[in-house]
Amino acid sequence: MRRVARTWLAIKVELVEGRGRFVWPRPGRVLAADRAHTFGQLATAIDEAFGRWDLAHSHGFLLADGTSIGTPDPDWATPEALDADAEPLDRLRPGDGFAYEFDLADRWVHVCRVEEAAVDPLDVWGAVPTAPVAYFGAGDLPDQYGRRWLDDDGGAPGKDPQARDLPPLHPGWGRRAR
Repeated sequence: MRRVARTWLAIKVELVEGRGRFVWPRPGRVLAADRAHTFGQLATAIDEAFGRWDLAHSHGFLLADGTSIGTPDPDWATPEALDADAEPLDRLRPGDGFAYEFDLADRWVHVCRVEEAAVDPLDVWGAVPTAPVAYFGAGDLPDQYGRRWLDDDGGAPGKDPQARDLPPLHPGWGRRAR
């Protein structure tokens, strides 16, 4: 195994609940992260991998030993929480499980597990990323605010126009659409 692969972790992340509801089937992502990356960097990578666009929310990790790691926020974080931006991932080992929570009001909670097999970024991308990155995933991702389309105001979506409302930039779009 090359030297790079020994320092990189494969971390499986599944969304368990959010906005007061359990999610099933659980969408998941697998992320590659170097042990030198921080929990703050991992949080950003998880949020991006799960399609979150409004990242101005507190987040935190809860490790199996009870250690809390999060964003400094006097309204939400527990006083004993370690700073996610300063805490490296080198405390994680293959087989370790932990929880990640994004947006402490809407409570998007994930179960995370460090995979037994390491990942070699040179094999996956041909380069070494500067931050954790998702390299595999499956499942439908709910919108972080529960919206179903861009102009969703909570009402019914109306009748599907079957692409007739689109400009004719692609075959089958526009007035000639079926």
